[in-house]
Amino acid sequence: MLMKGQTAIISGAAGLNGIGFATAKAMAAQGARVAILDINGEAAQNAAAQLGPDHLGLACDVTNRQSCDDAVQAVIKAFGRIDALINNAGITQPVKVWEITEADWNRIQDVNLKGVLFLSQAVIPQMRAQKSGSIACMSSVSAQRGGGIVGGAHYSAAKAGVLGLARAMARDLGPDNIRVNCVAPGLIQTDIIAGKLTEERKASIAAEIPLGRLGRPQDVANTFLFLASDLSSYLTGTTIDVNGGLLIH
Repeated sequence: MLMKGQTAIISGAAGLNGIGFATAKAMAAQGARVAILDINGEAAQNAAAQLGPDHLGLACDVTNRQSCDDAVQAVIKAFGRIDALINNAGITQPVKVWEITEADWNRIQDVNLKGVLFLSQAVIPQMRAQKSGSIACMSSVSAQRGGGIVGGAHYSAAKAGVLGLARAMARDLGPDNIRVNCVAPGLIQTDIIAGKLTEERKASIAAEIPLGRLGRPQDVANTFLFLASDLSSYLTGTTIDVNGGLLIH
């Protein structure tokens, strides 16, 4: 098993149809003890229960440093260590740049970018003490192409910020044997896009993708599993595109 005896924290993983929960299932199947963190604590507990009795669901607001610290300390108390952090929590908003309000900007930046910093800061002391760990951050193809299908300019800016933050963390944390990488998905069929795109629009997008289909949560989950495991032990500061060839550099 790729993660036998290891502990993984996954933020924003309470939605049973989302990338976070797919990642939780993949890691649990590979032997990990999983802590699901979500703004909705009850949903986090229910999602963890779906994995089995050896897993943990906790309320955590990633935009609040104390909330992140409290959740991480609860994980350490329960499991004794932290081997992987998946910074998956995120929100989007499909608006044009001239429609973005200050409140919109702050909300999108806080969850998607500041939340990555705060939760990473919360796990770093434990990982540094262990002299090991893997942090993987959710970016997006919209950070690379300057715009997404269901996200506005503020979302693209936040996800581009994640790329820079992760690379800087990789430099800072490399001496402690802590790896930091990003995943940049294309359009993935989750609840986030439910009702936002017609079947005709989905078909037209798929027709432009070399592999001929939209992504599935499991496609991204498999990549996070790879980055959390020793299979990627010499990877840090990298970004893995998971988009079926939608964006070929």
